[in-house]
Amino acid sequence: MTARAPAGRLYVGSSGFSYPSWKPGFYPAGTPPRGFLGLYAQRLPSVELNTTGYRLPAEEQFRRWADETPAGFRFAVKVPHPNRLETFDGRVRGLGEKLGPMRIVVQQARDDAFLTRLVDSLDPARRWALDFRHESWEGAETGHAAVVNALDGLASFRYVRLREPPYSDQALREWAERLRPLLDGGIDVYTYFKHEDEPTAPAYAARLLELANS
Repeated sequence: MTARAPAGRLYVGSSGFSYPSWKPGFYPAGTPPRGFLGLYAQRLPSVELNTTGYRLPAEEQFRRWADETPAGFRFAVKVPHPNRLETFDGRVRGLGEKLGPMRIVVQQARDDAFLTRLVDSLDPARRWALDFRHESWEGAETGHAAVVNALDGLASFRYVRLREPPYSDQALREWAERLRPLLDGGIDVYTYFKHEDEPTAPAYAARLLELANS
């Protein structure tokens, strides 16, 4: 069977990469932590960074991460707080063209005036994903920003977080079927599996990538 070439790209990976417990199942035994990202990026096209939401690295750290990954790799980055967007933007630019979506967690209940101010403050040239944690936000209009786990909307991409392992091969096939129409329509999809102590997340990611592109 000839491999398909969807118009959009599936940037799939794990939530994080720096896990010693993934040796030797994913990283070879004896791999030092400084070698994790380079090995990860040889096998998967993207990673979600959650640590940036709690302690914002220096711009130099973002540059180092970019230097350790190949062309076409993408980092999805958690924003510390909407009030720190200017500081965050100044540092994350160190990723250059490898910067993928920036995810903003919204904990509060629905407030449409707040949402309008937030979306209006976001550079439309960047990819933003709003991670609503209160059910009252369902159906909210977010303009150019994607909503995490929503497969519809006006944004130019989609952002999916799969947080309920284990995932059977059949479940991964079903996800591939759901994402394929988006990819065929030219929409990039960023999908991340929850980290576990065993290297199940990168295995799920690699299998989903295979299924979506077959």
